[in-house]
Amino acid sequence: MRKIVLLYVWLVQTGVYAQENLRVMFYNTENLFDCRHDSLKNDQDFLPEGKYHWSHTRYRNKLNNIAKVITAVGEWQIPALVGLCEVENDSVLIDLTHHSPLKNLSYRYVMTHSADARGIDLALLYQRDQFRLLGYNAYHVPLRYPTRDILHVTGQVINHDTLDIFVCHFPSRLGGEDQSNGHRIAAAKVLREKADSVISVRMHPSVVILGDFNDYPDNESLFKILGAKSPTEVSSIYANLMYPMLDDREHGSHKFQSDWGVLDQIIVNRALLQSSRISVKEGKAQIFRAPFLLEEDKTNGGERPLRTFLGFRYQGGFSDHLPVWMDLVVQ
Repeated sequence: MRKIVLLYVWLVQTGVYAQENLRVMFYNTENLFDCRHDSLKNDQDFLPEGKYHWSHTRYRNKLNNIAKVITAVGEWQIPALVGLCEVENDSVLIDLTHHSPLKNLSYRYVMTHSADARGIDLALLYQRDQFRLLGYNAYHVPLRYPTRDILHVTGQVINHDTLDIFVCHFPSRLGGEDQSNGHRIAAAKVLREKADSVISVRMHPSVVILGDFNDYPDNESLFKILGAKSPTEVSSIYANLMYPMLDDREHGSHKFQSDWGVLDQIIVNRALLQSSRISVKEGKAQIFRAPFLLEEDKTNGGERPLRTFLGFRYQGGFSDHLPVWMDLVVQ
């Protein structure tokens, strides 16, 4: 019996036997601001005297709501990697990881410090026992106005393979889709260059791209510039796991008027769809559509995300986006 136990321990320690699911999620938190003014940012709306009367109580409730979503996505398994966008600063991330219901889950984080005028940025939370941070970079997107950087995080998973994560929040459609299209194309060019460079230098590249792209899977920025296509299109380097949801107007991560769509997406290099030391479980991603994240849409019918504000009316909800997630199998 002792020999069997020792053999089992050896197999687990060497990775011969061990196999683990590593849950990865992304969430647009919609204006996760603190209550303090940053003189370098346009954050006046989210101050106690601002348009939204953003009080300490409302801020704490927002933190608790975001923590609730992260733990709910995890179900019985805490997400190992959590990409976030629309987070204001380090103070917000410290409060989220140390002074919210997440405080006992030992999350660490890295984030960008972009020149975005409103001060919204990107972050990646990670569990150190599942992802050992090796380094991170923020990549500037060259536009006439300041926008969010692209966050690139490199780490080592439990089988000692390297995993590269890109977290994105592409420029919005403000001014119209056609007029703003070039801004998202510029962001996609930077992303493609950086992701391609990772694939060219890694012996066994494992690339995961998370984000709110403000574009749909068949738009030019993602389909043509990044080259992220359907998981069934084997000739492409990148597979957009949300592509199969493209034509589903009843479900999505974001609702515009009466139509749902997938602005929030998870994209991987195609090697992760094959049987390897790191692979996407069942080759697919999911939208987390829990009832507590939704409310009745009295204007357009059906349901819509339960937001923190509806117009300027505080309703104590979560976000105008739903989270997306997938499991990686590490063996």
